[in-house]
Amino acid sequence: MGSTGLRISRLLLGAMTFADPDEGERMVDLYQEAGGDVIDTASAYHDSEEVLGRALKGRRDRFVLSTKFGLPRDPDHPGSGGAHRKNLTLSLDRSLRRLRTDHVDLLWVHTWDPHTPIAETMRALDDMVRAGKVLYLGASNLPAWVVARADTIARYEGWTTFSALQVPYNPLHRDIERELLPLARTLDMTVTTYNPLATGILSGRYTDPAPGTTPTGRLRPQDLSARQHEAARTVIDLARELDTTPARVSLAWSLARSPRLHPIIGASTTDQLRDNLGSLEVDLPGQAMERLNALAGFEPGYPYELNASTPDWIDGDRTVRSLRESPFG
Repeated sequence: MGSTGLRISRLLLGAMTFADPDEGERMVDLYQEAGGDVIDTASAYHDSEEVLGRALKGRRDRFVLSTKFGLPRDPDHPGSGGAHRKNLTLSLDRSLRRLRTDHVDLLWVHTWDPHTPIAETMRALDDMVRAGKVLYLGASNLPAWVVARADTIARYEGWTTFSALQVPYNPLHRDIERELLPLARTLDMTVTTYNPLATGILSGRYTDPAPGTTPTGRLRPQDLSARQHEAARTVIDLARELDTTPARVSLAWSLARSPRLHPIIGASTTDQLRDNLGSLEVDLPGQAMERLNALAGFEPGYPYELNASTPDWIDGDRTVRSLRESPFG
């Protein structure tokens, strides 16, 4: 994971939807049988931590267990949220009780708190690492400049730095390619990606539901735009051509984009999880990747398009070879 020595599986299991203890345990069993070893949750995911704590009984150390802090513990109290020291302390202690463990392997700052100086957050996080309650740190949903500033402060002070980013990414939403992926390459950070199926849109459930069924989820077919339906049809067509499923095609796209990317599969049932795990066996041909790349209509924009060609006009007539990883991919 990033510049650490920690080994993590290519696909992470997201436990946000864990609600039923028995189904949660079955999904952990299936994920473990497939060789998975990273499970992600958060203090704000309702019963997820409780269910996960029960499912991991007797095998806690087999997994890299991650959770998040930052969202309010009490919706009626504004001081119960944020990335400040008090919320970190109280949220983490509550998470450890729910998860039935004395430490988490990876703790994420759940989202950006513009009211708390990032130096306070990094110092408080480092204290948790030194206390043995946390082993590694991650940044979720933070702007690239905030992560860069946090990294600079932590390195200067000798504190623990972030080793991973958690961000949304799928063929319909590629915004992270502008700043966050170049940041991860430069600072040698792992990137875990959530929402790989675009809230289920790219699974085809809303565009091509099974006969006699009503699509389930947060959306309805009429909520999707024409562009979203067209994207779903493209993924459905590719799945048929490759004799696989739309979910596997979408996940395989993320896996093929960079070895630095680790998609989080947030299944609600063992059948969905089994389907998602099959994405590791899908090898997308070049033409399929091109069709998927075109879905977002993505353009890096300024200043990235300008600087991607920088060597052509700063190196003169010479060709300079570099062994460094390019931030432009």
